[in-house]
Amino acid sequence: LNRPARKMFEKEIVIDGSGHILGRLASTVAKELLAGQKVVVVRCEGIEMTGSMIRNKMKWARYMRLRHSTNPSKHGPFHYRSPARIFWRTVRGMIPHKSYRGKQAMARMQTFEGVPEPFDKKKRMVVPNALKVLHVKTYRKTTVLGEMASQSGWKHADLIKKLEAQRIAKSQEFYVEKKASVVKKAKAEAAAGCDKINSTLESFGYYVAPTEAGATAALKAEMGAISNIVEELKEEEE
Repeated sequence: LNRPARKMFEKEIVIDGSGHILGRLASTVAKELLAGQKVVVVRCEGIEMTGSMIRNKMKWARYMRLRHSTNPSKHGPFHYRSPARIFWRTVRGMIPHKSYRGKQAMARMQTFEGVPEPFDKKKRMVVPNALKVLHVKTYRKTTVLGEMASQSGWKHADLIKKLEAQRIAKSQEFYVEKKASVVKKAKAEAAAGCDKINSTLESFGYYVAPTEAGATAALKAEMGAISNIVEELKEEEE
């Protein structure tokens, strides 16, 4: 997510929240939402907060005492217990959510515990500016959001662990099958003698293998230079 400001938006960015610092991740996501980017944050139960468990539970207890004086069930504040909603509310506090622009920004965000479908089959990204291993010293105490939520009334931690174990096992099976199919395809191509055909296709400008970053732009620049030379030769002949 450390991209240049002028780069076009992605259709959707999926962020793996595990191992990120709560405030740093929330501020980065809030900026992206206000800029118009759609963001999905999964594995919110793995987000971490700086400070010990006792310190964060005391802060949570002070927050839980905040109530509306006459009708708290209708007017709030509403104390969400699930990690996904805790992160959602943290981001909301960094966005002018009562304005039209803020409402549209919040509508671009989704938060989940675990990795539900279809995001388990999509590429998940991290935010370097918010990673715990890069910004918190090893001897500092941190609190996992899922553990604190479990001690504060969230009742689905065991279910999420079970679903995550099933997802990881399923993804490992898929990876083994994919690796075997790649090896099988490579052996078939070698047995069929496709190297000569591939080299011939590449000589005509067909890229059989995936192109490297910037290869297409370099090819277009080369073709443009050739066309300019051809035009100059035609002008000299005339």
